[in-house]
Amino acid sequence: MNQQVINWQTLSQQEQKNVLARPAIADNALLSTQVNNILAQVKAKGDQALFEFTEKFDGVVLNTLRVTNEQVQQAKRALTSKRLAAIEKAYQQIKCFHQAQTPQDITVETTPGVRCILKTEAIESVGLYIPAGSAPLPSTVLMLGVPAQIVNCPRVVLVCPPNKNGQLANEILAAADLCGISEIYAVGGAQAIAALAYGTESIPAVNKVFGPGNRYVTEAKKQLSQQVAGFAIDMPAGPSELLIIGDESSDPTFIAADLLSQAEHGADSQVILLTNSARLIAQVTEELDKQVTLLSRQEIAKKALAHSRLILVNDIEQACEVSNEYGPEHLIVQTQQPQTLLPKLRNAGSIFIGAYTPESAGDYASGTNHVLPTYGYSKVISSLSLADFSRRFTVQELTRDGLASLADCIIELTDAEGLDAHQRAVTIRLKNGANND
Repeated sequence: MNQQVINWQTLSQQEQKNVLARPAIADNALLSTQVNNILAQVKAKGDQALFEFTEKFDGVVLNTLRVTNEQVQQAKRALTSKRLAAIEKAYQQIKCFHQAQTPQDITVETTPGVRCILKTEAIESVGLYIPAGSAPLPSTVLMLGVPAQIVNCPRVVLVCPPNKNGQLANEILAAADLCGISEIYAVGGAQAIAALAYGTESIPAVNKVFGPGNRYVTEAKKQLSQQVAGFAIDMPAGPSELLIIGDESSDPTFIAADLLSQAEHGADSQVILLTNSARLIAQVTEELDKQVTLLSRQEIAKKALAHSRLILVNDIEQACEVSNEYGPEHLIVQTQQPQTLLPKLRNAGSIFIGAYTPESAGDYASGTNHVLPTYGYSKVISSLSLADFSRRFTVQELTRDGLASLADCIIELTDAEGLDAHQRAVTIRLKNGANND
């Protein structure tokens, strides 16, 4: 592979912008029309459409969508003790970190007689979309299921495309069971998102849907979040991405392995190395050529590497500036003193510090969540957390004296805005109301 080395300093402003451009997301009219057609059929025909699309897209004829508890227990028994232990270990790690995020209600008396409260409650019903694709993703079940379990969402629904035998992977069902998820359906694609948004005979609608998916799933989430009142999605989604900041002290074998670990996700994944060391770039290039040949998904990784970037910067300070401009989903810092760079790094979904912190740790078992903003959204959107499965609302309670102490302020401002009824709602209480304290 011929990896192009880019010297940041020699680029014009526009060229720098082009270098940091993401691979284009397929957002064409045909995709939009295809997905809109699927959504319309699910809305009109309910379960019948789900069965038809499952046969068409997944190649399997189902007579029921719901996965039974007996199927879940069979799946657990079918797994080796080693596989089960790994899922349980990851579950405990993720649970440990997310439990620490449990919010507390806040009560403030802003002035005597005026009490304001910020309360947090779990979202009533959530849908978790788990892709199947070329391999099961029990890690994603845990990343979505654990926070839903901790905040105690009253209803948690899991959907996942079935395999050719009409079943879900044993690992998926075992992970779901750990998270206390009992409502599981063998359905995937845009049609599954439609079912969660509209509701069907078998699958009642949910308030919010979480989870990654292919471009059809992503487009369905986008359309439905704009069409269905009260239906929300977790975050916008784009291809996976990883940016690494390295220096002369970095281990090129580690960096190459990290770049490839993200490149194997998909041909549209983007991986970037920022470094002030031309020597490191040469070493990493050599390692990429060696290591990619060892991968089972080397063809996918090679396609992703074709639009990767190896960028030479003046110094690590400039590397931080470029990283902040890009706003990567994953950011690995493998420099001599990586902790000192944290105050300078603002825009990233998740940051991995030091030589022994691969992105794989966060994907599976360090405890942080691997559902992260992509495509530059890390500048404004946070990594998935308990807050995403909750809603916050305020409560206020005023005594008569409390209202009286604010009356002049409210009257003046309602005068300014010309809202007489707002003003009368205050003055009528103070003039006629009894003291109900």
